[in-house]
Formats: sequence, structure tokens, C-alpha cells
Amino acid sequence: MLNRNEIFKLRKAHLAPSLSMSYNTPLHIVKGFGQYLYDSEGNRYLDAVNNIQHVGHSHPKIAKVAEKQFRKLNTNTRYIDEKIVKYAKALTDKLPENLDVCFFTNSGSEANDLALRIARTITNSNQTIVLGAGYHGNLSSLVDISPYKHEGPGGAGAPDFVHTIPRPDKFRGKYRGDNTVDAYVSEVIKIIDNIKQNKKNVSAFMVESLMGCGGQIVLPESFLKKTFKLINDVGGINIADEVQIGFGRMGSSFWGFETCDVIPDIVTLGKSMGNGHPIAAVVTTKEIADKFNNGMEYFNSFGGNPVSCSIGNEVLNIIEDEDLQKNALEVGSYLITQLRTLDHPLIGDIRGIGLFVGIELIKNKELLSPATSEAKLIENHMKDHGILISTDGPDHNVLKIKPPMIFNHENADELVYNLSSILNKNF
Repeated sequence: MLNRNEIFKLRKAHLAPSLSMSYNTPLHIVKGFGQYLYDSEGNRYLDAVNNIQHVGHSHPKIAKVAEKQFRKLNTNTRYIDEKIVKYAKALTDKLPENLDVCFFTNSGSEANDLALRIARTITNSNQTIVLGAGYHGNLSSLVDISPYKHEGPGGAGAPDFVHTIPRPDKFRGKYRGDNTVDAYVSEVIKIIDNIKQNKKNVSAFMVESLMGCGGQIVLPESFLKKTFKLINDVGGINIADEVQIGFGRMGSSFWGFETCDVIPDIVTLGKSMGNGHPIAAVVTTKEIADKFNNGMEYFNSFGGNPVSCSIGNEVLNIIEDEDLQKNALEVGSYLITQLRTLDHPLIGDIRGIGLFVGIELIKNKELLSPATSEAKLIENHMKDHGILISTDGPDHNVLKIKPPMIFNHENADELVYNLSSILNKNF
């Protein structure tokens, strides 16, 4: 077995340098179970950031169904197969009526790329509207529509067919406070008018109903409801990116878009869908799917294979059997309440829904200057105390908490106690 230094040396030699690692002193993780990860020295870490392992690391039921199906059959979707149709029905049963046709892919990035392709084919346009600091994946088509990437280090800015709304952030955005919704909606109206004046059509509005990489942003109330109507009224397609926030994480609802009281035209899913296994999907209406069926086949060699669908279906079963949506509601509400008891000048805003929480750190209450270096120090101090979180947002000053759904009250207490201790001792 290779030691830490040998692994690090091989990584440096054979993996691309653009592939980053977490923490100043990276961890050598060798095992995971439930909401915990273990390093090569036997140290246990409370995983408060890994939303991909949705129902917990190394869930035995998922391992069991994966092995059973692998031993029986794993092939592509050109054959009649029971697994894919049963899973498609189980998945669409969780979605609003009429969102009942699935395209299966291998990642959220693939799903978002396909959603764009569908919208652009149907509208005969590529004019796309997105939120500032939004992130939708690592494919070239998605870097184009992800301000988090194309406006960041190494980025080349947005292409001329991508139109960006100022990030709807009530705390540090262009418009601030509780009564900002109409101001942000007006920005959407300006973009739509500009597209029309240039004699073009709106293709799609792609949005996370709660922004992840944008800084764990809860959108202003009724913003999506008003915006979705504007987009549909001009023939555009609303795409809800649920890759980070879906499958019960909101607690109060199964999907993030439901917290905004909207029904999108297309929903994209990924990450937590397979609890770490690569599976993702695009779900839309039969009308849209039929319009997209223009003679060019959509085929994916691995998307929707029997093993992936067996795992995806078991994730749905576990969420229901272990009442994890209710757990997200109860523990998430408790965690947010406990975090809001912390009194420290660095804490500017605490926000979130369910087990999707952000703590924005600032240096100055009046100027709201981002405490970027402090956030990075806290992230590393928390790791040293056995708790894994991360930082995000365009200024990387937001502590991001999005743990496996089995995160419990004791875990929340451990996180809050250590965060409080670190803040009071070091800042």
C-alpha cells in the first residue's frame, strides 16, 4: 500500500494541475461510512459538506443492489429492460404532473448540456439567461453559461448569446434588503427587451432555485415565480438545475424549485441521485420531448444502464424508508437556529433551507467587505477539529454546509460548538 507522500508524488506526476485539492494539508481519506470519513491514520471526520453521498457514505443497501445487478446484467438502453422504466416512473412520480419523460445521463454536467440542447433545438435560438455567479457544470457549453467560471480566474467572459442577471443576493447583491424582488425582476425584463430589440428569441433561463457555488443564496421571495412567467410569455424555456439541491434536501419539499412555488419546463438532476455513483437525468414534458424528437437520435452509451438505475431507485427507497426529507427539515432548522445564536463580528449572514446552509463572513458591518482569508482559515481550522466544510461564493467568503442527509442533532451541535470555539479563539 502506498503511503501519503508516494500517492501525492504520483498525483503530481500524472494528474492535471488544474485538479485542486481541499485544505492546506490535504487529507488521505481511506474509508467512509454514514456521515463520517476516516483518514489513513484512523482519524474520524464529520462530513458536513458532501452532498453527493446523499444517504450516507458506503450505504450497505446501495452496495447490495449494485453488486446484485452487476452480477446479472449491465448494458446500454437499446434493449427492453425493466430497471430503467421502473426507475423512470419512480422518479417522475416525485415530480409535478406532466414532468414525466426522462433522458438519463452520467453527470449533472451532461444533463445540463442536454437541457440546453433541447431548449435550443425547440426555440431555434441560443439566447440564454443565467444568474450572476451561477455554476452549471464543467463542459465547454456550461462554462459559457456559468459566470462563476467564465468571470473567475482563467475565464474569458460570457459569449454574446449569454445574458447575466445580477446575482439576486439580498445581503450583498446589487439590490439589498427584503424588498428587492421587483428590482431583480426588472433586470430580467431589460435582458428580454434587449434580446427582442436585436430581433432574436429567448431560448432558455437556467437557474438553481437556491444557488450553490454562488454562495448558498436563497432567492428573493416570488423572484422565480415572476421570472418564469416572463420567460414563458416570450416562448422561452425554464430549466431548473436541481443537481445540488434536489431529493429532499430542502426538508420542506423534495425539490428546490418547489420552495419557490414554480414548475419548470425542464428539470436537471445529478450528484446525490446515485449517492456517488455516476447517474443523472433530464426530466421534461411529453410535449417538449416530442418536439426534440426531430430525427437526430439522442443516445448515451452508459446513461440509464441497469446498474445505475438500480442504484438510483434504491436511493429513492432509502430517502423514504429512513424518512430523510423529514430529517433534513428538522435537523436543518435546528442547525440554522443554533448557528444564529452565534455572536461574532465576522458573521454577516446565515441563510439556507433544510440541510443546505451558508454562513457569509464579512470584515466590516457597514461596507460588507468579504472576509475571504478568514473563511479559508476557518475551513482549515474546522478540518483540524475533525469537521469538514468548504468555502464558496464569488468572493469565497461563504462557509458552505451541505452534509449527507443522515446528519443528526448531535452532529449539528458538534459543528456549532467547534465553529464557535474557533471564531472566539482565533478571530
